[in-house]
Amino acid sequence: MTKVAVLDYGMGNLHSVAKALESVGADKVWVTNDPERIAEADRLVLPGQGAMRDCMAAMTAEGIDQAVRQALHCKPLLGICVGMQALLGFSEENGGVHGLGVFPGTVRFFGTQQDSESRALKVPHMGWNEVWQTSHPVWDHIPDGSRFYFVHSYYCAPEDSSIAIGQTEYGLKYCSALAQEHVVAVQFHPEKSARHGLQLLANFLRWNP
Repeated sequence: MTKVAVLDYGMGNLHSVAKALESVGADKVWVTNDPERIAEADRLVLPGQGAMRDCMAAMTAEGIDQAVRQALHCKPLLGICVGMQALLGFSEENGGVHGLGVFPGTVRFFGTQQDSESRALKVPHMGWNEVWQTSHPVWDHIPDGSRFYFVHSYYCAPEDSSIAIGQTEYGLKYCSALAQEHVVAVQFHPEKSARHGLQLLANFLRWNP
């Protein structure tokens, strides 16, 4: 039986993620901040939506930050959107916000970057875009270059480029998926990304790091 805890700190499409996980075979999905439920779960999902400062403050208030750190080396965890960004050490958003520091790196603002015609990139980066893969089990049965749904104004720049398992181009090539040990994270929304997004969630449920 696969039991998944979608970590609830009041930010993100929690119930959409939960329904998507149920649809691809999770036996139990709890949207929860209960430490006992989190400990009982086989896998964790860290969603996120909104401003980084608000997300980090809510994670700390609900104890989600500690739950993530405690689970890192013992059970698979999937970060989604701001849930991916929160895993890095620092974000430029809101004048500068410290993240969980799971991975050294910075979350940077698209609006300070330029396109090929030297124009500032429009923010947010919103809509469907390709993800170019590096080999990892979460990409099983998903063709390289498949399109996923994005909504974000900031992007992840991990210090260790080897942890990037997906890249997307929006004015520049950036890390849109990363993985190391028990953690995998994606900038796009798999729950909104049709069959390829659902396939990724199904792969996460089967993934045995």
